[in-house]
Amino acid sequence: MRSRLAVLLRETPRAFFFDIDETFTTDGRITAEAFSALWKASDAGIACVPVTGRPAGWCDHIARMWPVAGVVGENGGCAFYRERGKLRRLDVLSPAKRASNRRKLDTLAGRILKAIPGTALASDQPYREYDLAIDYCEDVKPLGPKAVTKIVREFEEAGATAKVSSIHVNGWFGDYSKVEMSKQFALEVLGLPTFDGCVFAGDSPNDQPMFAAFAASVGVANVRRFWDALEDKPRFVTKGESGAGFAELVRGMLAV
Repeated sequence: MRSRLAVLLRETPRAFFFDIDETFTTDGRITAEAFSALWKASDAGIACVPVTGRPAGWCDHIARMWPVAGVVGENGGCAFYRERGKLRRLDVLSPAKRASNRRKLDTLAGRILKAIPGTALASDQPYREYDLAIDYCEDVKPLGPKAVTKIVREFEEAGATAKVSSIHVNGWFGDYSKVEMSKQFALEVLGLPTFDGCVFAGDSPNDQPMFAAFAASVGVANVRRFWDALEDKPRFVTKGESGAGFAELVRGMLAV
């Protein structure tokens, strides 16, 4: 009998979109197993595309150095990829608009840090162009759900969009998302008009729109920590957590 994953995938995916933090990484680090799996997927001809809330500065490195077709960053604000050996990028906002939004976000940052003790700017904030990342458990003592809810409320009351990841609350001004930039990337860079034949893997509540957008959506096992809070759930969950689950998924994709 074919596995549930094989039935879900039906054939080797054309593209593999995946979250980074605690989907690809494990406790904040990339394991040898996960990185080897990424190489195997890429070598098999699968267009691998991380989709992350991490900053544009990281995306520059990822697109240049990892075995990927490109990367969607800052929750869909931008995407980076290589074309004929040169780095290219897609952006949803002009530099002038990004600068205007940054001034508003800097003001909002001071308000949030003062209102919610224990929070801090994410350590990768200096490399961001689109959003504000408030750390609630990566490099600070972990804060509870009530604090996270308060952070989200501060963003929303300021008119910003807010999304909760496994480590940060990200907020931004502008009508864009991981799903929309992933669609644009798929069409303009990969030549794929839809997500048919593509896979997405994630682990947390901010991955819900991507789970909903992909017929072949997968959660690594740690997604079950948020299961009851997920309105849009992945259609398959790996046995392994984080990087081990990522490697498990790649083995399944290559075995179809």
